Amino acid sequence: MPILYNSMERVPPGKSDGKRYWCPVVKSTGLTNEKKVAETTAKKTAHTPKEVELLLSQLSEVVMDMLLDGKTVQLGKLGFFRTTVKAAPADSEEEVTASKIKKVTVRFKESDELKSTMKKAKFVPVVKLLKKNR
Repeated sequence: MPILYNSMERVPPGKSDGKRYWCPVVKSTGLTNEKKVAETTAKKTAHTPKEVELLLSQLSEVVMDMLLDGKTVQLGKLGFFRTTVKAAPADSEEEVTASKIKKVTVRFKESDELKSTMKKAKFVPVVKLLKKNR
């Protein structure tokens, strides 16, 4: 199935001229939860949906633990998870302490294989789909 998109009027980041432009914006077709991922994965393996669901749950916990240990975590062909922080600036190196850290964020960096796969994506405007269903 193709990826759906809408046309949205926006001010581009970094532009301060106030002019608005039209851009394609991806429209989600829904949220797929862990249970559905497990059911779909089970059909491609010799495992039951419950076994896969348990594995996914454990994988989530292991990845979170590894991120808390300061690791960058690679998940196969998907890519890498790593932590970054937002912090208050300091006037000197001596003033840099953990108390300056205001927010921890997890970043995802897709693998080259995932990038390559996504280049094959097909896009369809939502309005075209709506007209087809009338």
